Amino acid sequence: MGALSYNNPNVQQLRRLLGRRSARHEAGRFVVEGPTLTAEAVAGGWKCLAQYVPEGNSAVVRGAGPVNELAVGVLERVASTESPQAPLTLVAMRRDEIGSVLAGAAFVIVLDRVQDPGNVGTILRSAEAAGAGAVVLTPGSVDPYNPKVVRSSAGALFHLPVVAASLAEVAASGFRLIGTSSHDAPGRTVRAHTDADLTGRLALVMGNEAGGLPAEWTDDDGPIDEWVTIRHAGRSESLNVAMATTVLAFEIARQTPSGER
Repeated sequence: MGALSYNNPNVQQLRRLLGRRSARHEAGRFVVEGPTLTAEAVAGGWKCLAQYVPEGNSAVVRGAGPVNELAVGVLERVASTESPQAPLTLVAMRRDEIGSVLAGAAFVIVLDRVQDPGNVGTILRSAEAAGAGAVVLTPGSVDPYNPKVVRSSAGALFHLPVVAASLAEVAASGFRLIGTSSHDAPGRTVRAHTDADLTGRLALVMGNEAGGLPAEWTDDDGPIDEWVTIRHAGRSESLNVAMATTVLAFEIARQTPSGER
């Protein structure tokens, strides 16, 4: 078979999977771009179905599925970056069972309606580095298979369980819910993160970029068990959610012996 043109059905599938969340989840597949992330998918044990490279290109990854060649200029038209790297690799999604993932974790990070793919990818990277057992995305959060999430996770997506669940499901699994607030708020007893007890089985709950966690969640009304904040100087009202998650995740790691995470 010769090199595939832009109008080839398999090439059009790649384009749809890179562009649309609905297409990814209907097919149960997503696209990984470049040799480094493809190698991470293979190393993480993900099922790679096929890889696509420009005609005559030798940038294939061992174990990443059969190789398909693309006609001149097709890679650039399909990929989600301005200067794409081959291969484009078709990967099957994992359907992790929420109950077993949560049951096996001592520390999870919950992202409540966090919508920026760069933030979520960075959080996945920090979560893996800090020893989190999983990242939970509540309804309204960005798709973890979004191409920018995959890229900015730097491979963490392939080595850390990422599941969709409600906050109620997380609470029902026995976690102590640690809510985050950018400042002291009415009805909330807020402690500096360095003064709080962040040991034991807990879920760090981070709110979305625009509004944080709902203002109506207080000590007496809402799912949060304890509130923490990162005290800071200067004019900024709050830290970026990815930065704040990284700071808090590593404080949890500092307080918790590695054998208990």
